[in-house]
Amino acid sequence: MKKVGDLGEYLVSRWLKLQNYELLAHNWRCRWGEIDLIVRDRQSQTVAFVEVKTRSANNWDSDGLLAITASKQQKLLTTASLFLAAYPDLENLPCRFDVALVSYQGRRSLTSGTEYQNILDLIVTSQVEIGQAIAINGVQLRLQQYLRNAFE
Repeated sequence: MKKVGDLGEYLVSRWLKLQNYELLAHNWRCRWGEIDLIVRDRQSQTVAFVEVKTRSANNWDSDGLLAITASKQQKLLTTASLFLAAYPDLENLPCRFDVALVSYQGRRSLTSGTEYQNILDLIVTSQVEIGQAIAINGVQLRLQQYLRNAFE
């Protein structure tokens, strides 16, 4: 079964697309870690490595922000360096690390692949805005905050 966190990543990906970003990679992995989204701003050509945190209400870590520890930042930096080594045409572009915080309300587990697909279909066709909820069948997602240059 797909995870709620994946839906948060798709929501942020849709928002970035509407902000004129090109998706370069989704869940790019290497032995050192994973980066949720890697995008390029079509205007400035800046490459952004985006960590997405999807949390339900009353979470312990400030909507995911406290989960971006120094250790996590180091893993993201190492992983981003390996991504750039794998794509040398991007390594001379400006880069930054962003964090997207997504809130989720609804059932913890989605009951079927069809239900998940219905939510995903809604996300990819919606006008996503920061603070605006997308809701279907008792599930609600909202891009709460997008932090550019969240860390060095």
